[in-house]
Amino acid sequence: MHDFAADPDGFRDDDIARAEEEAERILAWTDRAQAELQELTGTGESPSGQVTAVVAASGRVVEVSLRPRAMRLDSRTLSEEVLAAVASAGHDVTRRVEELIRQGLPGFDPGQAVARVERVMNMRWR
Repeated sequence: MHDFAADPDGFRDDDIARAEEEAERILAWTDRAQAELQELTGTGESPSGQVTAVVAASGRVVEVSLRPRAMRLDSRTLSEEVLAAVASAGHDVTRRVEELIRQGLPGFDPGQAVARVERVMNMRWR
């Protein structure tokens, strides 16, 4: 998709035109994607199935639903069930966001990008 190792002296007018077209396509996609991200949610369920959660792409918990049997759980177990449902919903919305990015930016892998950033963040700096 992108060749950032290109020699600037070797650029031709058609190379620049293609880069401009791609930049315009990416900007248009970004506008559409922002609107989609505002609506995007993920859903998750606790291991017992007694708790479900919905999480927005921003990470905000939108909804937590308890089945009647969940109210019979002790407070510690109930809190673990809620946390598990929220975590599952978070994973689901992350998957959906990455899918949206892959559709709009073919060849870009969000997971790889995150792994690279994490490697840099974990490096020892002198």
